[in-house]
Amino acid sequence: MIRINLLPHRELKRKARQRQIAVLAGLVGSMGIAVILGIHSMIDGDIEYQNGRNQYLNDRIALLDKEIAEIREIKTQTQELLARKQVVEALQNSRSEAIHLLDQLVRLLPDGVYLQSIKQEGQDVTLVGYAQTNARVSALMRNIESSPWLQLPLLIEIKAITVNNVRQNEFHMKIKLRRETVDG
Repeated sequence: MIRINLLPHRELKRKARQRQIAVLAGLVGSMGIAVILGIHSMIDGDIEYQNGRNQYLNDRIALLDKEIAEIREIKTQTQELLARKQVVEALQNSRSEAIHLLDQLVRLLPDGVYLQSIKQEGQDVTLVGYAQTNARVSALMRNIESSPWLQLPLLIEIKAITVNNVRQNEFHMKIKLRRETVDG
């Protein structure tokens, strides 16, 4: 019987398989590395693209913030100008109030009534004066109620005093100016 030694042949096949497995493992490993590097570069590209978009948005937001600040500044300036305009209009409207007040007081004072002081604060006017009788103070109040420039007379205090040995009535009165324009 002939004996054939198959061991070297098996060993050669085994080494060939090991080489094939090593080559396949190397190919699979290099393909895996290539896939990983490809995916990594794709993700890096997407990240870079998104960072560019984010930077563009941040730049546009900064521009819009500047425009909003300018709009706020313009609104503030507009409010200041409107406030100034209102002050000028109020001054223009109240420019002749003192003249009308004094003119009306001279016309409305009945005989026997004398004013000691007149004080104006806005629309409110405080009168301090002397009258010979209480009836003359009442006549002054009725005259004020009928005035086109004055309104709402309010008698604060009236008291009897003696001035130069003459009995008089000292009175404190508040009245209001009318703000609307009146011809006359």
